Amino acid sequence: MAKAQETATDTADEPTGGTDVTVPKGPRRIAVLLGVAALAYALDLLSKIWVVTRLEGHEPIDLIGSYLRLEAVRNAGAAFGFGQGMTIVFTVIAVTVIVVIARIARKLHSVPWAIALGLLLGGAFGNLTDRVFRAPGFLQGHVVDFVAPAHFAVFNLADSAIVCGGILIVLLSFRGLDPDGTVHKD
Repeated sequence: MAKAQETATDTADEPTGGTDVTVPKGPRRIAVLLGVAALAYALDLLSKIWVVTRLEGHEPIDLIGSYLRLEAVRNAGAAFGFGQGMTIVFTVIAVTVIVVIARIARKLHSVPWAIALGLLLGGAFGNLTDRVFRAPGFLQGHVVDFVAPAHFAVFNLADSAIVCGGILIVLLSFRGLDPDGTVHKD
């Protein structure tokens, strides 16, 4: 009987309008989310430590001719340098993203969604760490960017994690997969 109750609680609700398809939910995927977030955050933090200690104040390093280089840049704004002087706004946005992900995590049963949200969470924490702890001061810190493709904005690994997580969320949404593991057809 306990097994029947377990199965019943681990399955999505029955379809109501013929548009939903039920699938087994399975276990919650918070560990996957936290693991991906920790990896994204650690890679971002370690890369920024390397940039600050080894690259800042030095000539850029060309990786692929002039097409891709590593160049230390401090960014007070958002992508493409927009929003200079709005550090507190970006800090609030990052905290909001973290809170929303924490709320979604309570109902998270999908591994792909756990990966996507983990990338967003790790990236948000990476850039939030810079904004809180780096110069010029608390909640005014400039983000360390260093990946510099030709004719494009300079970015960091946290930015990459956020973009990849966002793209994955869009793809999952188009496929009809919800964070709780249910699949719907529209």
